[in-house]
Amino acid sequence: MKSPRITTTVSWILQGLAAAAFLAAGSPKLAGAAPMVQLFDTIGIGQWFRFVTGGIEVLSAVLLLVPALAPVGAVLLACTMIGAILVHAFVLHTSAAAPLVLLILVSAILWLRRDRVWAGARS
Repeated sequence: MKSPRITTTVSWILQGLAAAAFLAAGSPKLAGAAPMVQLFDTIGIGQWFRFVTGGIEVLSAVLLLVPALAPVGAVLLACTMIGAILVHAFVLHTSAAAPLVLLILVSAILWLRRDRVWAGARS
């Protein structure tokens, strides 16, 4: 039998960690940090993709901190991390370990907040 209080506490801790991680990842993209500009040049889609990715990461980080919107943020980030894993594996040919860890983190948030997700789906 799970304790709602423990589940809520763990959810908030994970949401805080994820929000911090995605704010830290998205902000340099939006600010035009040289390594991010170079990375997105290597990806080859264009710098607009850097802004979209950074925007999704920062916006979703904020959504993770709003209880009713945390599942939305987690879904957006899960999709973004799946894309990042694919880009690392097939375009950059580098380790996808970091986006994989972040995907696991946001998936855990979705799992812990699944009651809220299902409640929203039934409305």
